Amino acid sequence: MRCPICKKEFEDKKYRPFCSKRCADIDLGNWFNEKYSFEAVEMDEEDLQEIEKAQQKVEL
Repeated sequence: MRCPICKKEFEDKKYRPFCSKRCADIDLGNWFNEKYSFEAVEMDEEDLQEIEKAQQKVEL
């Protein structure tokens, strides 16, 4: 398996999918500094109502 940060091969699964705590911390810092992003999907009122109904069924 290769670390997504440094691309180094590793076998120790302690920090999986990273090779070390250092690479895991770098990844976390990237999230905090907004270096990663994904597109948000706008939802209309009808979609929100469907989600609320589904949540109510699960809570019962």
